[in-house]
Amino acid sequence: MPVSFSLVDIADILLVAFVIYRILLLIKGTRAFQVLLGLIIIIVAYVGSKVLGLLTLNWILNTFLSSIILVTVILFQNDIKRGLAHMGRHPLLRGGAANEGGARLDELVRAAIALASRKIGAIIVVERGTDIRQFVEGGVALDANISKDLIHSIFLADSPIHDGAVVVRGPKITLASCLLPLTSRIDLEQELGTRHRAAVGITEETDAVAIVVSEERGTMSLAINGKLTRDLDGVAMRKVLAHLFPDAPPKKKGSRQKARAAEARS
Repeated sequence: MPVSFSLVDIADILLVAFVIYRILLLIKGTRAFQVLLGLIIIIVAYVGSKVLGLLTLNWILNTFLSSIILVTVILFQNDIKRGLAHMGRHPLLRGGAANEGGARLDELVRAAIALASRKIGAIIVVERGTDIRQFVEGGVALDANISKDLIHSIFLADSPIHDGAVVVRGPKITLASCLLPLTSRIDLEQELGTRHRAAVGITEETDAVAIVVSEERGTMSLAINGKLTRDLDGVAMRKVLAHLFPDAPPKKKGSRQKARAAEARS
């Protein structure tokens, strides 16, 4: 019997393929991707046990897979929240409302440059869609506008709140001296200390972005989705942040030289 496809069927297949593709992009490089591979292996083993007549193994896997929806929600709860937050930031769903501006990104980059030039260790966590308060411990509540001078003063050694991380939400610094979850990854460079491991850890659990300044080397890094990009200069960092926060306008022509001059002055 010949099989016929209508335009609706083709559109349905393409839509499902697109959704699967976007899901894979969201979890690529994260622990969720490894968990997904594990689930695929279990499903393959289940089918194989059924074909080969391995009754005991088939019964065990069938019992596990019968509650696969609940297991998936539990295992991927953080990634589901991250994906929904990512969808919520889409311009069509925001109705064109402005969110973060370029001024705050400039202040964050200038602060990181100033701290790096003086080899003052720092970690600045910038929220995107997920509220990270459930993932941090301690902290001093603030409600201050973002500024280079304020961030610089927070991380000075004689500041009572210099230990831990600063949390930025929208145009405000909301928390200081926060403790972040450390990553359990063993493949990171041994020279990376607690500060960098905390930056990776918080970005594994949430969609936040972490700016890290090394106290030993005076370099700047960015942690995004559990991945650490090291040894960035101010221009490269500003470009990456502008991509992550699309409501912030990119630098105009000629601003590269201005940014480098500001970096040298800092």
